Amino acid sequence: MLPVLHITGAGVVSAIGCGQEETLDALRKGLAGIAPVQYLQTDERRFPVGEVKASNKELAARCGAAEGLSRTSLLGIVALQEALQQAGLKDLTGVPLIGGTTVGGMDLTERIFPAYSRLHDCGASTDAIADHFGGAPFTTTLSTACSSAANAIIFGANLIRSGRADIVAVGGSECLSDFHLHGFGSLMILDEAPCRPFDATRAGLNLGEGAAFLILESETSMKHRGARSLGILSGFGNACDAFHQTASSENGEGAFLAMQKALAMAALHPQDIGYVNAHGTGTPNNDASESAALRRVFGDSLPPISSTKAFTGHTTSASGSIEAVFCLLALREGFIPPQLNWKEADPACITPYPGASCPAPTGHLPLKHILCNAFGFGGNDSSILLSHA
Repeated sequence: MLPVLHITGAGVVSAIGCGQEETLDALRKGLAGIAPVQYLQTDERRFPVGEVKASNKELAARCGAAEGLSRTSLLGIVALQEALQQAGLKDLTGVPLIGGTTVGGMDLTERIFPAYSRLHDCGASTDAIADHFGGAPFTTTLSTACSSAANAIIFGANLIRSGRADIVAVGGSECLSDFHLHGFGSLMILDEAPCRPFDATRAGLNLGEGAAFLILESETSMKHRGARSLGILSGFGNACDAFHQTASSENGEGAFLAMQKALAMAALHPQDIGYVNAHGTGTPNNDASESAALRRVFGDSLPPISSTKAFTGHTTSASGSIEAVFCLLALREGFIPPQLNWKEADPACITPYPGASCPAPTGHLPLKHILCNAFGFGGNDSSILLSHA
């Protein structure tokens, strides 16, 4: 069983808001951030996206960042700033930083190509975030596609479990880029309309961008600092079914194993889970595969399930930490984010929340445990389990 690991700070920025309060308001009211391209410099405008509603200049002004940083770094700084403030930390002194990203500084490289940007590399984005906060004793970057930020959380947890750290900053940041948009377009998995996870008419995903970081620390560290617990990382699991470079297996083997491992680590049973934040991209393959995995884990007693990617778009490498913050908000406020855009049931998929069999209740829901899924290309699948403090 995992030693008690507390989350004492959280910060988030996405298409539905900057900061926890704006994000909570949008989730409560069902306000999606999917819209036509506004800030990204691209000639590909067929597909709606989940952009953060601010220019690079506005983001830099908001967090006091230096000029010339990549958008990935700026988004990460904004999110980490909120997390540090909530945790009562001034900077990263004594706090390792583990970030997840894939695009890195691609947005800068695209502007100056064929010259090469020294800020292009994924690790450079994490270093720039750390430098803004005075440097960190240790930084590393995970790049496992769409499970990157979830794996950053797991990596940080293992640093604490192994005694290498008492407190860590973990999460991910990812901006949109032209390469990003054309790359997913070449896979023919982008939808020209707002995405519809688990719906029979789903036709693909909408790309998004954003960042989120969590301050994770041991109980000893939390008590020593006099910090307050927002929630507990009670379990996690990672598995790789290596089924295909981009597709998921029909029976969702990797996803099934990741969820099963998270439950086992937390010493919890499927019936203990009050809500699942699904990976739910809106692609025909992912949603059917994840549904198969969920049915294998929960049988006929499925808990409420929804995908918040209909709010933000698929924020790829940052999705695991962004949606972890959504889950923390759900635990704190006692609500379940609704499934936007779902209308028609697909026998191959679960019925998301709220569906015909799961009307949305009013008032406060006493949620205790939430499972949050993040699955990457190549079958690198991760699940984290968050519990009420």
